Amino acid sequence: MEKLTEQEALGLREVIEHERTQHEDAQVHHHHKHASVSRHEHGHHLLQVEDLSVGFRMYEENAPFFQAKQRFVPVIENLSISVHAGEIVAVVGASGSGKTLLADAILGLFEPNATVTGRIWFDGEAMDAAALERVRGRGVSLVPQSVNNLDPLMRVGRQVEGFAYPEADRAARRRKREELFARYGLGEEVAKLYPFELSGGMARRVLLCCALMDDPRVVIADEPTPGLDLDLAVRALDDFRDFANAGGGVMLITHDIELALQVADRVAVFREGTVVEETAVANFASPDMLEHPFSKELWHALPEHDFVPGGPRRSAGNTQSLDDL
Repeated sequence: MEKLTEQEALGLREVIEHERTQHEDAQVHHHHKHASVSRHEHGHHLLQVEDLSVGFRMYEENAPFFQAKQRFVPVIENLSISVHAGEIVAVVGASGSGKTLLADAILGLFEPNATVTGRIWFDGEAMDAAALERVRGRGVSLVPQSVNNLDPLMRVGRQVEGFAYPEADRAARRRKREELFARYGLGEEVAKLYPFELSGGMARRVLLCCALMDDPRVVIADEPTPGLDLDLAVRALDDFRDFANAGGGVMLITHDIELALQVADRVAVFREGTVVEETAVANFASPDMLEHPFSKELWHALPEHDFVPGGPRRSAGNTQSLDDL
């Protein structure tokens, strides 16, 4: 029997310790609180990210071209987040705060100048860059932020089915696409349309069908509702609810906390490149049930709480608000 390298042994120990962790009776573990639907199939999370850090080597912007030195710019630091089977976790934070970079890291999409550290488990298996690439689009799928990800020159049916497949697989993929269209209220005639002929809601559902074609366990939805009115946005999120209720897991990346609280089971509050609190939606019933000051600020800034960023924390000597954080 071949002897394991030190790195392989460390990885094996991490997997064993991860699998041995008993979560059933623990409300708080791995940096988060459970929701009522949170469960651990086979003793582990469906998706778990631990201590993820992502930064980039960049040249000084204002230096002369041949004199510019490289510097390291951290964007995500020591981020931990988990998704259970059967639940929606909303990652809530300001636009431009690095939430999309979190999605890219989980999908194994790294820029050449990126430095990525941390640990990711998918369905109990420790992932490296090669493993993340292997499950991308199959075990873990992305619903992208923009409908512009659809090819404007290709009929949507072919885009959903894919086209780089042997003839023997095409009939099966066509049947799967038909099933998805029927499930999400898209008529068979939609398959022959081009993206510009779709309404906003239809285009969102086509993107969802693309993500579900290869039976993923986790769907990452990156700002899936921009440009939609409230009714269409709620309908779009209902589709993710159905997917979660069927046993999948959803990571919903959004800056719209009101919408997130309507559909999600847990909320991960994202600030300055990390998750500062991961808690059940039910805990947003009162600021006293939230732990981090920024989470409390978000609660006080909701419209039903009079848009008061500081809430009762404001005083003559404390004028801190969301704009200051």
